[in-house]
Order: sequence, then C-alpha cells, then structure tokens
Amino acid sequence: MIPTSINSKEHEQGTLALCKMKLSLRCFVIVAVVSAIVFFAFNQKKMQVPQIKMLQLCNCQPQTDCSVTESIPAPMETDDEIEDLFNEIDGLIPRVSIDDIKKATSAEETNLTVVNPKDNYCVGDLLLVRVDAYDYSGAPKTYGGDYLRARIFSPATNSSASGSIQDYNNGTYLVKFTLFWEGTVHISIVLMHPSEAVSALWRGRNQGFANIKYTGNFTSATSYVNRECGFYLDTQEEVCAYIDKRDKEAFFCMKPENYPCEALTHMNSVNRDHSYLAEVEQLLLNRSNVGLEVSKPLKPVKVASCGRKLKEPTKKCSTGSYYPIPSGYFSYNVWKPIHCKMTQFTDNDKLKDFLKGKKLFLMGDSTVRQYIRHFAENIKIVDYFNHTEDEMQSWQKTLLAINLEKFIYVQWKKHTFPFVSKTFYSIKEDAYMARQIDQIGGGENTIIVLTLGQHFRPFPFRTFIRSVLNVRRALERLFIRSPRTRVIIKEENARDMDIGMERFSDFHGYVQYLALREIFKGLSVGFVDGLDMTIAYACNVIHPPLEVLENLISMSFTQASQN
Repeated sequence: MIPTSINSKEHEQGTLALCKMKLSLRCFVIVAVVSAIVFFAFNQKKMQVPQIKMLQLCNCQPQTDCSVTESIPAPMETDDEIEDLFNEIDGLIPRVSIDDIKKATSAEETNLTVVNPKDNYCVGDLLLVRVDAYDYSGAPKTYGGDYLRARIFSPATNSSASGSIQDYNNGTYLVKFTLFWEGTVHISIVLMHPSEAVSALWRGRNQGFANIKYTGNFTSATSYVNRECGFYLDTQEEVCAYIDKRDKEAFFCMKPENYPCEALTHMNSVNRDHSYLAEVEQLLLNRSNVGLEVSKPLKPVKVASCGRKLKEPTKKCSTGSYYPIPSGYFSYNVWKPIHCKMTQFTDNDKLKDFLKGKKLFLMGDSTVRQYIRHFAENIKIVDYFNHTEDEMQSWQKTLLAINLEKFIYVQWKKHTFPFVSKTFYSIKEDAYMARQIDQIGGGENTIIVLTLGQHFRPFPFRTFIRSVLNVRRALERLFIRSPRTRVIIKEENARDMDIGMERFSDFHGYVQYLALREIFKGLSVGFVDGLDMTIAYACNVIHPPLEVLENLISMSFTQASQN
C-alpha cells in the first residue's frame, strides 16, 4: 500500500466510499496524452480502437513503483455484489427487540420431543427431534431465529456428528440426525443465543467500528510515537491513508508530527470499553447465558446394525464440491466424510512423501498457523528457518519451515487488516490476502491453504464480504495463469464462549461461513468444514486439539492431492 496524507474531510469521504480519492494532476496529464494518442490513431489510420488499461498511479502493493500499469475493476460491480450478499444474509436475521430478559428464549424452559420414537433404531435411520422454544416466564415463543447447535455422540467409541436444523419461524424447530454408528447414542441440543441476542449481535456489528481500538507505531532512527488507527477515525486532524485502490480496501492512522506516513511499522489492538447494545442485550451475552444445554434432556437412544452397513464412499474428496451440515462424522476420533473418501495424513512418512517437492502456503489467522506448528514442533517433518526462541514469542511473525532432504517448503503468513492482537506486530511485510495470492506463481507443486474469519468478527459484515470477494478474484487470476495450483479453504471453526461475545460470538462466524460458501461457489477450490467438525466434536476453543487438527489437515491434503 502506498500511504498518503489527507485532511479530515478527505478521510471521511475515503472511508465511506472506500477510495473515492481525487485524481492527481499527473493522472490528468497521462490520461490526456493517452486519449490524444488513441484519437489520433483512430482518425488518421482508421484503426479499431484497442482496449487500454487505466494507469493507476498509486498501486497499493508494498514497495511497488507507482507507474505500474494495472487494470481497475468496475467499482459499482463490487459494491452491488456486496450489497446483494449483505441483504441476502440480512433477510435471515430476526428483527426483534427486548426490554425484559424474561421475554428471551430460555434453555431451561424449552422442550424437546422425539418425533419418531422407537425402542431401537438401525444404523442409517433418521432421528427427528422437535424443539419448542419458551421464554423465561414459560410462555411459548411465536417467532424463530434462535441460534441452536445440535449433535449426537457416543463416548465409548469417540463418535459424534452434528445435526441439521430447520427453523419454522414460529418458535418451533426440527432437528434431523443421521444415526451413523451403532451403540448408545446421546443427544445434545444447545441454545447458543436466543433470537433476541442474535438480533442485537447483528445490529450492533453493522453499526460501526468502535469496538476495537488500533494503535500504530511510527518509527524513526532515534524515536517512535504511537497514534490511533482504524477503518474510520472521527477526527479533524490530518490522517495517513493506507489505501488499496484496485480492491478498495482502506485503513487510516492519525498522522504524527515530524513523521511521514511511511514510518508506520507496527500495530496492535485492544477491545475498546464500548458497546452498541442496550444493557439488557448485554446481559444476554454474559457467559452464564451463552451456550446453554436445553435442560430437559432426552434419553439416549439404542442403535443396532440391523444387518445394515453404511455404504462407504469410494470417490476421493476433491476440489470444486462442498456439502451441507452434516458433511461427516467422527468415529474413534477419525473424521468420516459421508459424500467422499478422506485419506488420513497422520503418518510422518506419508506426510513427507505427499509434501515432497512442494510449496505449501498457509494464509490467514492462527488457526491455520497450527498446521506449520504441527509439522515443525509436533511431528518434526520440517525445521523452522532462522527463527530464534525470542522471535517465536511474536506469534504474528511470518513463519518459514523447510525440509532440505525432501525439498519441502512451508510458509505461514497472516492476513492484514483487520488483524486483532494485543501485542504489537510488524506490518512492513503485510499485504491483503488478495495481494499475497497475486505474488504466488503457482503450479502443480504449489498448494495454498487459506482461512478468513476470526479477526473479522468485530467489524461490520461488509468488511468481510469485500475482503473475501477480493480473494475470489485473486484466485480467479491465479487459476488463469496456473490452473493446476491447488487451493483449499479452511472454514473458520467454533471458538471459546467466554471471550467478548459482542465482538467474537460464533454467530458472527456462522454468518461469515454462509457468505464464504456463497462467494466461492463455482470455483475449483476445496473446502474444509471446520465449523461442522468442531460442532460435532464439541470443541469450543479457538485452536482445536490435536485430534481435530489432524483431521483438518487430512481433509486439506486429500483434496490437494487429487489427480
């Protein structure tokens, strides 16, 4: 990004319109010259006018000369796509308000009923459970929108699966479970958030950027100074604008005296003491009101084989396909996709043979950083390149690991704004994920595994949509120049329930999950359903345990290894 200094009025316009900046005199001169040449060629030689790419004087790629020729997408097309998808998701959200917590859905009062009760079920049968929602006063709910999770599990065999949930929008829900294994099967229905909290979370999220405060560190040879940064700064002072004109992504910092905008070197963020929610809405997000088991539990059901055996899929999981929840189930802690066959990559030699001669680029947040740490620290099939112990304490640092004998190259690099971290991290090597992809040559021995989501949760939903649309376009460009590159999208997983629900609730992750699948639809990429896996496993930590991580890696590499 090429930073520029702008006044407060230009900053406000730039933020609201994302890069509607004034053209410089140089731009007018170049456009005029180009136009004159075209006009002369057309009139004098009667030639067909060729398509001419606009010269973008401020290419926002780091350390790139400003005269690089670059095509600019039609801005209205992107904006229309963002609004269309936003409105599609917005239509799924309940519109309810609350002034008394007793009117919210209560896990304790809600009833569960097995619709198709049997003394014994057979493997492959459906188990149907009706959920009738009631509020704290015992009154039946008359509208839907509650955020529920459903799973079945058998501790004896470490088996588990999620269920699909149908909302009838009248306070009644139907949960469908497929009984994939035999034995005693337990049923769990969890009320993550009542519809009243869902409505508040969605409204609050899209109200502004105030929940997270960024601080930028500007550095010179002899001193440094910190200044507030963010996606929007309500100020009359001069600001530094860091703008990607092609992709219309923007970030701003208060400009310090006697420092150029280019002196910005580090960034951190903290939760601001701020809320967009009313007091009663905040109460609904207290840990004691989040992720509550419906407390009128159902008895376990008995499942027998009945002479049946689930048909094992024979087709290997491949790119270009994705499947609805439940997309698989755990059996003895091994993920079993129900539509395709997964290869287990848990053996060191198998992993080394697969990665031999390949470059693996891991992009995104710390949940995909787990991959490189597993390879280098747990199973030790690669070695970190020149990372001291002190450097490893800065977890945001780009990681590189190699295996010279097998010619394996693995790199993890974080995405840039929004990136949330209490500790300061360097931004000088940062780039938006779309730009990172543009810098990869690709090829049949190149694999990209990327994830977007966790750090976007505290910010308006349109911010996420724009970034993912830009990544899709970058992948389209990649596949044009290198169609044999393998790209795997690790969808975000469930996380902790006791950390800033207004900012980081899994509900925010769920709507991003829906949007991400819609945006990448039709593209030849692989999907790793981290949400389905972690719901089935009841894994409510941002960094899943080894048993889940190994299955995430196996699903990634199974799709990346297709012929």
